Amino acid sequence: MPRPVLTGLDLLRAKNFAPLAGKRVGLVTHPAAVSRGVFDPQAGTFTPGTRSAADLLASADTGLTLAALFGPEHGLTAAAQDLEGVYHGGVHPHYGVAVHSLYGDTAASLTPTPEQLAGLDVLVIDLQDVGSRYYTFQATMLYCLEAAATVGLPVTILDRPNPLGLRTVEGPGLAAGFESFVGPHDVPIRHGMTMGELARLYSQERKLTTNVTLVPCYGLTRTDGWPADLPWLPPSPNMPTLDTARVYPGLCLVEGTNLSEGRGTCRPFEYVGHPGLDPHRFADELNAYGCPDVEFLPVSFKPTFQKHAGQTCGGAFVRPTGDGFRPVRTGVAVLSIAQLQLGGAFRWRTERYEFVDDKPAIDLLLGSGRERSLLDAGCPWADVTAGWQANEAAFAERRRKYLVYPDA
Repeated sequence: MPRPVLTGLDLLRAKNFAPLAGKRVGLVTHPAAVSRGVFDPQAGTFTPGTRSAADLLASADTGLTLAALFGPEHGLTAAAQDLEGVYHGGVHPHYGVAVHSLYGDTAASLTPTPEQLAGLDVLVIDLQDVGSRYYTFQATMLYCLEAAATVGLPVTILDRPNPLGLRTVEGPGLAAGFESFVGPHDVPIRHGMTMGELARLYSQERKLTTNVTLVPCYGLTRTDGWPADLPWLPPSPNMPTLDTARVYPGLCLVEGTNLSEGRGTCRPFEYVGHPGLDPHRFADELNAYGCPDVEFLPVSFKPTFQKHAGQTCGGAFVRPTGDGFRPVRTGVAVLSIAQLQLGGAFRWRTERYEFVDDKPAIDLLLGSGRERSLLDAGCPWADVTAGWQANEAAFAERRRKYLVYPDA
């Protein structure tokens, strides 16, 4: 068998989807869920040919029936911006099957209903995650596991690599009472697990009775990084590149403020700024702040939509420079310097965020109010994050029994 990493979808395709033969299948997916070719295990050959999970299941000749499609946040086509509005279902114009949205106008809309699952023999989940607790596809997977357990529906998860790799754990856990769509279960912000491994952890720790079958990746090891031979397709509009995914676990924290996180530019999450910031002063202070393996370049940018649309923001371009880069700590450092330099012009986001009205967005993202309180008190990033090491070490041990992939 060749060494290139194969996804769960690739392996199921190599079997001509035989495990799903004769079944009515519901598929939770998006355009980033693709198979990149056909593997022949007997000949040991791999023939390139990229096709989506939906297209492959719809055209499979093993007697399975693609009976329903479920779209996560950003929709089945991954075209919708974050918090853009209610995504409606209907009938897919190409496949002619029901489409159900798992992102509506209420928290209840995030979970498939018994009526939507009725008549299915299996629910297949194939979503490309980006390795962060607040990237919501893993929450959608969890809610699907819970819904499937309620009606006794088996679930098959087609695993994919984590673009952040599978070694490093970073960030605080989730305090009780701070659960939300951007934090449904107590794991660190950067968990260092695949969706399949998270499903094993969720199923055990939440005592779910779901019958889960995991189709793992082949050739994947616990390294930091994305397999060089795999293509990257954007799983959402503001996750265009692997560089974006690398900084996202920290720079997504900017969503909890009135700073721009670069949405409405060509480099979301790599740009951060505000109309009131001087880019040179901002970058200089960040570079002097001691964050490992990252440099900050002074930039000015003008978002075309969302925060500060049409206004010129001074800020920084965040550029990782080595394996020691820690995005979550870097994100806290960015907030610390921005808060100090903006003074009264800095604001925590307090409006409704991901279906929660009674807690600031930054608390939902970080998992408690601790870090916000320390930042408000003027603590530097190293002091704010000093309490994380014990949680990171404890989770690294806690997750061990759920891991699927070996060390390199």
